[in-house]
Amino acid sequence: MDEEHKESPARYGLSTRIIHAGRSDPRTVSSPVYHASTVLFRDYQELVEREAAPNDRAHMYYGRKGTPTTRALEDALSELDGSLGAILSPSGVASITDVLLCFLKPGDELLMVDNAYGPTRRFCQRNLAERGIATRFYDPLLGVDIEAMLAPNTRMIFMESPGSATMEVQDVPALTKVAKAAGILTAIDNTWATPLLFNPLDFGVDLAIQSGTKYLNGHADCFFGVTTSRDKSLLNALARYTQTTGSHLAPDDANLALRGLRTLPVRLAQHERNTEHVLDWLRTRPEVSKLLHPEQPEHPGHAFYTRDFQGGSGLFSMVLELETEERLARFVNALSLFGIGFSWGGFESLCLPMQADRSVSSFTLKPGEFLVRLHIGLEDPDDLLDDLAKAFAVSAP
Repeated sequence: MDEEHKESPARYGLSTRIIHAGRSDPRTVSSPVYHASTVLFRDYQELVEREAAPNDRAHMYYGRKGTPTTRALEDALSELDGSLGAILSPSGVASITDVLLCFLKPGDELLMVDNAYGPTRRFCQRNLAERGIATRFYDPLLGVDIEAMLAPNTRMIFMESPGSATMEVQDVPALTKVAKAAGILTAIDNTWATPLLFNPLDFGVDLAIQSGTKYLNGHADCFFGVTTSRDKSLLNALARYTQTTGSHLAPDDANLALRGLRTLPVRLAQHERNTEHVLDWLRTRPEVSKLLHPEQPEHPGHAFYTRDFQGGSGLFSMVLELETEERLARFVNALSLFGIGFSWGGFESLCLPMQADRSVSSFTLKPGEFLVRLHIGLEDPDDLLDDLAKAFAVSAP
């Protein structure tokens, strides 16, 4: 890549920048993988210089503090959302817990959205509580009225939009406005949308977190997490914390993540097309009492979705009226193209029965209703419809 390209990246479209960002060696299309722990210094003087600036990105100091492989991924992810840097971790959960533990201390209070990812919720209820950090859960549809929940010790508002399992969309600009007026940090789990569909940093969020295991990688073959920000002091604080605790992304996973990131725009576009096709068909099924996808006009937070998002991804839930768990089991077991498994965001379709664990009663299931999450992959959508039709037939009374 020539110097003119390096100096003027903003003149290109985002899809182009994702392809070319983080390619440190202009002689190769794919970045080399550096398997490095020990770094050797030329002489005593260089050792002294590097010890004075161990986080200088222009030089290697120790493998855990970064190699050209991890720095290439950081650069590409920063290009994706216009952040000032990216802090990598071994998983999405690690990124979430690193942010919470870095910026919260005993005596602080966290306001956590009530539809948060299950492991996030459990970490708050167990690990943060053990450290003397209080968590209060708030309704995902709460906007500026969250101001009434603020306490003198409230330190952070954590968002996830759309939320896990039930997919409510939050009024992120309203929440960040309240938080900034009160001097409170904001963080968000933005895994569902990625910055291509919704960039939290553009809406005032301080810390944007993603499980890169999902769409950023896109191939269901590595774990990683990332936190970005446009506040250099927050990035520096988080970098110091993760380096102290030893959180580190392995070079092979960084390389897989960088490979997957290059095709993110085309993959997301196809996920959206396939999902719309499946949703249109599911609307006709008598077994489906409710579709939980933000594009549904009646969906909670739909107005915020149409205002703030650039499109949808392949993950949504549905409420099935199957009367008995035995019928639910027949439906799930009859699927051939939909795998039964955790995670999502890869090229494959998945099905997972879910539970909506809540403190706020904003979502309830009636007797005989079951919550099922689908991820629509990159298969031929008509084949997916045939698979679902077969499963509905097998689950019939």
